[in-house]
Amino acid sequence: MTSLLPETMGYDRTIAVFSPDGRLFQVEYAKEAVKKGTTSVGMVFKDGVILATAKQLLPLSVPGSTEKLFKIDDHIGAVAAGLLADSRILVEQLRVRAQMNKITYEEDIDVWNLAKSLGDRMQFSTLYAGLRPFGVSFLVGGCDAMGPKLIEADPSGMLYEWKAYTIGRGAEIANKVFEEKYSDDISEKEALKLVIDAIKKSEKIQNLSKALDIAVIRKQDKKIDFLSEEDIKKLL
Repeated sequence: MTSLLPETMGYDRTIAVFSPDGRLFQVEYAKEAVKKGTTSVGMVFKDGVILATAKQLLPLSVPGSTEKLFKIDDHIGAVAAGLLADSRILVEQLRVRAQMNKITYEEDIDVWNLAKSLGDRMQFSTLYAGLRPFGVSFLVGGCDAMGPKLIEADPSGMLYEWKAYTIGRGAEIANKVFEEKYSDDISEKEALKLVIDAIKKSEKIQNLSKALDIAVIRKQDKKIDFLSEEDIKKLL
């Protein structure tokens, strides 16, 4: 990252002031934190959405204690890259938002509406002195009445809808794989293999079946399905 000149350091120390060239340095630093996270991917296939990530395997850690792939509601999941403490807080807020919608309107929340509430919360932290941006990005995926959706929320609160996308340290390599091999009519099995191939090329992991977390949300039943280690082994 470009080093800062002394005259720009005042803008570097607060979130509430733009630099003369229109930059918010703390937001840029938050995006750098995302780039240090392990690779997380999302992909829309013909009949649903896939979310996947590679978690770090430490010798004495308890499996499943570090969570990056989350169930938000029955029909929506999210995967994070960056500071996982930040992701945990935001995920809890998203779960409450989804349940409030169900209680108030007696129907499941739309994927875009949920993503907008996430983007609003993240953008709020870029406005006031004394706060810092969340150092995490999300890929929110799910199936609603409009079909399968995949939406990225970055630390600035900006939202982007994708057919296939990657966040984290392997994003550049994995996104190139998607650009070369993705098609709109890709099947679930082909999409799963492409997702695994992209993570395999972007992360140097030996025991991939243990390191991978994968969830599939199909538009037929609109239920999130977490693949077991045995299911993942069959795809490798």
